[in-house]
Amino acid sequence: MPQVKPQKEENEKVEAVISYEGLDEAEFYFNRELSWIAFNKKVLDEAMDPSNPPLEQLKFLSIFYNNLDEFFEVRVANVYKQYVSGVYSSAPDKMTPAQVLAAIRREIVPLTNIAQTYWNKTLRPLLFNCGVRIVEYDALEEKHKKFLEGYYRTEIYPILTPQAIDLNRPFPIISNEALNIMVELRTPEGELCFARLKIPKNFSRFLFIPRNKEAKTYASLGFSADVNNNDILFLEDVIHRNLDSLFPGYQVVAATTFRITRDTDLDIDADEADDMLEAMRDLVDQRRFGKVVRLEISHGAPPSLLKFLVKRLSILPFQIYKVKGPLCCADLMDLCRVERPDLKDAPYTPRVPVPFGETNIVLYSMLKKSDLLLYHPYDSFVPVLDFLRRAAEDPNVVAIKQTLYRVGNESLIVDALIAARRNGKQVTTVVELKARFDEERNIKWADTLENEGVHVVYGLMGMKIHAKLCLVLRSEDGEIKRYVHIGTGNYNPATAKVYTDLGLFTANREICADVTDLFNYMTGFMRKESYNRLLVSPVSTRSGIVERIEREIRLHRERGNGEIFFKLNHLVDQACIKALYRASQEGLNVRLQVRGICCLRPGLPGVSDNIVVSSLVGKFLEHTRIYYFGAGGEGEMFIGSSDLMPRNLDRRIEVLVPIQDAAMRKVILEDIMLLHMSDNVKLRVMKSDGTYERFVPGNKEPLFDSQQFMIKKGSGWNSPLMSQAADRSETSDAAGKEKKHRQGSKKK
Repeated sequence: MPQVKPQKEENEKVEAVISYEGLDEAEFYFNRELSWIAFNKKVLDEAMDPSNPPLEQLKFLSIFYNNLDEFFEVRVANVYKQYVSGVYSSAPDKMTPAQVLAAIRREIVPLTNIAQTYWNKTLRPLLFNCGVRIVEYDALEEKHKKFLEGYYRTEIYPILTPQAIDLNRPFPIISNEALNIMVELRTPEGELCFARLKIPKNFSRFLFIPRNKEAKTYASLGFSADVNNNDILFLEDVIHRNLDSLFPGYQVVAATTFRITRDTDLDIDADEADDMLEAMRDLVDQRRFGKVVRLEISHGAPPSLLKFLVKRLSILPFQIYKVKGPLCCADLMDLCRVERPDLKDAPYTPRVPVPFGETNIVLYSMLKKSDLLLYHPYDSFVPVLDFLRRAAEDPNVVAIKQTLYRVGNESLIVDALIAARRNGKQVTTVVELKARFDEERNIKWADTLENEGVHVVYGLMGMKIHAKLCLVLRSEDGEIKRYVHIGTGNYNPATAKVYTDLGLFTANREICADVTDLFNYMTGFMRKESYNRLLVSPVSTRSGIVERIEREIRLHRERGNGEIFFKLNHLVDQACIKALYRASQEGLNVRLQVRGICCLRPGLPGVSDNIVVSSLVGKFLEHTRIYYFGAGGEGEMFIGSSDLMPRNLDRRIEVLVPIQDAAMRKVILEDIMLLHMSDNVKLRVMKSDGTYERFVPGNKEPLFDSQQFMIKKGSGWNSPLMSQAADRSETSDAAGKEKKHRQGSKKK
């Protein structure tokens, strides 16, 4: 591997331009798709961690498979399009599409084999022994089989639609992610023919069969939270057992379960889309029929059926994945709803720190003195809802402006905005219709809001609006005062219970003015090349981050002790990575906690010796984006919606807001960033080859799970208004250990 020497000269002036010569070598960058697979492997590791309760393991296994589905639908689909069209990727790793597709398969096949083996050999038997009995049809008693035969005849059979495939009835269009049975038949004359059967989605996939008594009604076979007295059977097993009934006069020769994954990353034609809302409705309809990217088929499927499907779907061998066990394992998440608290993590009730339990009047008064901070899910999301609900009722509030990206199926945020409009407020929402896989839900909310008289803006053509912003304008003493909430996560109460995110409340004039201008840009015609305090994509986020890294390098040359700590979801952007490499070459202390994709390679001699990359995967999904620069001892920090990826920096509206209060910066740095970097239970550290290893604490070193510590400690202590009164000795001890961990520890 080439050795890149630092560009610094001993007598170089502090003002000198930072050189990035020699940092474009492909060996210095991981492929983003392969890095994502490394992330999903960490999710599978959690599913296989025996310290997690059985239903928590099941949850992580389901997430692993759901992640994999989206990976094929979007990322693999894009690489495949490049492969077919002959277009080469401009990624810094310089891998060709063919090389990437081959590497993806080399990684995915053994990974899914591990997952399938764990389900079949370990997790399913473990759940069975714990009373969550997922059984085979043959294991049922005869009385249950007879009852299921009646259930099939009266409830399932009338809905099933077998589709023959011949000259008059061509191969049907197979929906994305639908579960199907392919059947080979023999006519009375001895000829072979084929049919496809779709497993209906309007039935529960899991049938709950009373274990010690007979079922009274067919409806009782639906999902049951009481798992102690029921056996659980897959719906497709019952259908498989009764295939003969669908083809009287024909012999069922063979059958297999299969499923396809399609390209769902379809684009709107900017030249033809006159109406964004209608264009998105069309795109959602088209998504079901995108190009086939992957065929999943039961392991041991007869060669005749596999050959038939391959020909009809026009797929290549590398797109075929054979599955040992049930297909569509993302559905296993449904079983996590059963009432077995002894098989799950203990429930956690978030706290509502002072002053958020008070009225908005008290909140407004405090915001005039100091910014306030919430850290979800340790802090409740209720204060964010209350901020909006009370603004909707406050007679002095004249307007509310809000961005909506992913708000969930039942949105209290939308309810509050509608209430505000009914109370005579001017309400503006920027609804991002292009939030992938949430398009239908967002279209519904956009229609609902617009029907209530809310001013709805449907994003911008060619640009996703990913910023998390809420602006409240209030009339006070004859003038308009502005209050802003800026978050790192979505305005979604459901995800706020499982995603770690920061939310900043502020009345700072410059920040509020920036947010006002940004809303005017999103809703009207306005070009703004700079903002007072915010870093805004695509205008200034990349340049703002790179400039601060370069400033940190210059300050380090002058004073030493340069520090750069980032906590984010993804690190892909080459310009930002090159700047971090230069910081490492200059001897700065660079610590990056990247939950997902990381294309930077740590530990390369002469390039990234001083960079440590860690990743934390645990009970909660780490979702915060925090950027800290030592700034010569003064400290500068930003939080917000943006990761360091080209899409976030070039093709999205993103916002990073500075944390201006020194006490708040200290809290975020010590009680979140350094605390998480000191974890020795759920933390993995990236090696220079892209793999991750867990820390193993020393013999006398106690185990430290940073998320569990925060649950135990509570979170009102993270507010600067309360930090002086809080007992933070444990936190300080944990953060103090971080240096030891970052400098190296025994690893598995």
